Amino acid sequence: MIRMTDKISLDESEIEETFVRASGPGGQNVNKVSSAVQLRFDAANSPNLPDYVKERLVVLAGRRMTREGVIVILAQRFRTQERNRADALERLAGLIEDASFRAIQRRATRPTFASKIRRREAKAVRGKVKALRRSPDSEH
Repeated sequence: MIRMTDKISLDESEIEETFVRASGPGGQNVNKVSSAVQLRFDAANSPNLPDYVKERLVVLAGRRMTREGVIVILAQRFRTQERNRADALERLAGLIEDASFRAIQRRATRPTFASKIRRREAKAVRGKVKALRRSPDSEH
């Protein structure tokens, strides 16, 4: 089991990794070694993810999620497979962690009586300041 958050762990069989050639850093090995990692995780059919996390993942993953609900992460920042693999897993864990937080519902509130009075007084003061800027001959 791979621990994603305090409450969510994924089975290793749910994550599929393929190694491809990376663009970018690699030195002499760049055209010979497949150091980039393409991580695929079927979020839509994962038994370890709660429904609300799956729904938020659709929004947060964006273009990284296919129509079938598979999250695809390409990691090619580093020169070695091991570091790219760890990077891909960290990015998946971060995405799942962000999706696991439930948004706090906003309660509609009304302005207090005192705040309405303060607003009106501030508007009156501002109006007086602007009135003083007018030229004396343009009185209406």
